[in-house]
Amino acid sequence: MKETNKERLSLKSFLLRTFTDPVLWYTVLIMVSLMFHFRNRDKEDEQGYLFAAGFGAVTLVVSWLLFRVFDFMQKHHFTGFFAYAATVGAFGLAVRISLNIGQENYPITWMLWFLTPQDSLEYNFWFAVAFFLLFLIFMASVIYYFTRVRYRIFMNFLIFIIPFVIYGKEYEKMPTLLIILLAVGYILLMVYYRQLTDSENSEFIGRRRSWKPIAVYAVIFAAVAALFPKPVIEADRTTLETMISADTLTEKLNDMLNVFRNTTGGQRFSGDIRTINLYEANSKDDLHLKMSSYSTYDFDEDTWSTNDIDLYYGQKVDKAPLNIGSPMGLADAFLKAASLDEDYAEKYGLTEYLEEGLAEPELRTVTIYTVIGASGLSEAYDMAPVPQNAVTMTQCTKIGQMSRLSGGTVCSIGSDFSSSERFSFEYSADTFFDSRRNREFVEKLSKYDYKQLLEDTESVLYWNGSYDSNDAAYEYLRVDYKYYDDYEDVLLDYGNNRRIKKLADKLTENADSDYEKARILEKYFYNNDYTYDLGYRKDKGENAEDFIFETKRGVCYEYATAMVLLARAAGIPARYCEGYNMNNKVDGIINDNTNYIVTTKEAHGFPQLYIKGYGWMDFEPTITDEVVNRGNMTATNMLSRAGLMILAGALLVLLGSLLYPVVSHKLFVRRAARKDAGYVVRNAMHRICKLYDIEDVNTSAEAAVLVREKTGIDISETAVLFDRVVYGEEELGESEKNSALSDYITAYKALGESRKRRGITNRQN
Repeated sequence: MKETNKERLSLKSFLLRTFTDPVLWYTVLIMVSLMFHFRNRDKEDEQGYLFAAGFGAVTLVVSWLLFRVFDFMQKHHFTGFFAYAATVGAFGLAVRISLNIGQENYPITWMLWFLTPQDSLEYNFWFAVAFFLLFLIFMASVIYYFTRVRYRIFMNFLIFIIPFVIYGKEYEKMPTLLIILLAVGYILLMVYYRQLTDSENSEFIGRRRSWKPIAVYAVIFAAVAALFPKPVIEADRTTLETMISADTLTEKLNDMLNVFRNTTGGQRFSGDIRTINLYEANSKDDLHLKMSSYSTYDFDEDTWSTNDIDLYYGQKVDKAPLNIGSPMGLADAFLKAASLDEDYAEKYGLTEYLEEGLAEPELRTVTIYTVIGASGLSEAYDMAPVPQNAVTMTQCTKIGQMSRLSGGTVCSIGSDFSSSERFSFEYSADTFFDSRRNREFVEKLSKYDYKQLLEDTESVLYWNGSYDSNDAAYEYLRVDYKYYDDYEDVLLDYGNNRRIKKLADKLTENADSDYEKARILEKYFYNNDYTYDLGYRKDKGENAEDFIFETKRGVCYEYATAMVLLARAAGIPARYCEGYNMNNKVDGIINDNTNYIVTTKEAHGFPQLYIKGYGWMDFEPTITDEVVNRGNMTATNMLSRAGLMILAGALLVLLGSLLYPVVSHKLFVRRAARKDAGYVVRNAMHRICKLYDIEDVNTSAEAAVLVREKTGIDISETAVLFDRVVYGEEELGESEKNSALSDYITAYKALGESRKRRGITNRQN
């Protein structure tokens, strides 16, 4: 039943119509889902939700204005076209301005920013705004068109999956709540704008009558979809990934992202990590595989960057073998020099060690097969995976110049290693310091003027022909001799942080050697309530000092960085390294003779410390005994948790819907005593029609007949009063008000009695 007077549309009606527009809200949901993906990942995800919600609020306002333009276009096709063109032009200008601002002092273009995983990039707010504006005008246009102009279920489905495609391109999980809201919104939109064939078997009902069953269906769908047990599936994406050859794009990405290559902030170790097989290996031991080293830490940015000391070329070869280290570190060089020069041996007290020698670790071999190509990617690296304690790269399938860099890594010169390369290394078992005699040897040498010790050793070996004989021990020592001044200048820098210095001194005050100090620092994190947390998001400005003293939460990046800085403060040169943990002991898939698989999930950061008398040594401060993975829950667990929340919310809504009619009835009766007769008559009639589910196409007299047929109650007097107020605009008195209120109360009670009788009858049947 409609009131057909000339009353202006009230603000309440306007807001109600606006904020119950399903197309508008669906557009908001789509944009909120998209913008959460382009949040600032340096901040907590809670702030990401606020960020997305803010863009959602903007979407609500701007989309409402756009829908008014679209309404105008439907009525005025010619002028509407120009109105739409002007709107698109305004959006284009805003996008251009955003891109110009975002491009200032930013090293890559918007398109490359969009294609590149957001975890790998510095956040750019204005690029995010440009994305928002582009997708807002597009989404608002197509969603409006394919619902209100030409309803097309397939096109709506394509729109629905766009957010999933955006997330899927980076293997990021969309928040479960957004998934469920999008799914429910899509279903509601399909039902709300359904198109039925008019036939004798079809019964058309108004949307006001259909919203309850639709809402119940949506709640049941969401709860069941979330709570129903689902299998955990590890999808094999090999076929999909190998369908697309991305060589050109990969090369362009590598070239343009070069600006990020020489710095690292540990983003690759937290959050969702795509699983790709990188290497298969055959080895007796778990090993670190080092790909890069970094020597300069920035407290303000919480990032490491390479220094010249990491990148100096050492020995260059056209093919393997390539010397990398020495079986006993520097001890080989010191003992050899002592055997060649008695004065040297006597000066440094090494005579006693010449007779009995030291406990030499076993030399072992590891063969590493690059299998990135078999995983469907053409990506290649210019750095080889160097195992810890590597002595020699004995074989490499690459023919071309290679070099050992001063940072202990091996690089390819001129061209990258391929995505299907094979490397063989000889490495020293990690047992040197298991021997007490070896530890005494190192401790003894560390007490001398170490710079003079290196100089004397290099001189003895050089003049006795080690330079010409390609001696591995000499090559290893020569690097330290050449760059030891840089070690003291660069690799002892801890930012003069007083708190770090104080803690380092306290922890190592009773240690007699660098090795003891290093082990104390390594164990510190195990015994002081530090937590390995893949889901932890650092606040802007948070750095290693905060990790050590306040948050105590992070991933390998934080642990390794903290140990490097503590070691430097304790007087031990140290550097931060990145590569992979080779500890996943599984038979290879491509190569039958392998017993380890290394994937992108094994990406790892770790510290290397320079132990005087021995040389560079890997340590492992990262605690992984108890992993907190808040940001990487399985989809099944997240859906189940969301399902419980939805079910609880649905129960609250159900309880509210059951109580609402009673509460609303009592409030109306109480409020009627203070209202004028016209208000009471109009609302009494409307409430009766709503209670009896009478559509607004019926007149007041027809509504009275329907009430009488359903419960036998006569409200014809109220129907007449309604017409007098609405159409005759009469002023009614207190008696008419009481009469209408009495009819309403009688009709309300009669309907309740009627429902009770039906319930009893149904149970008896």
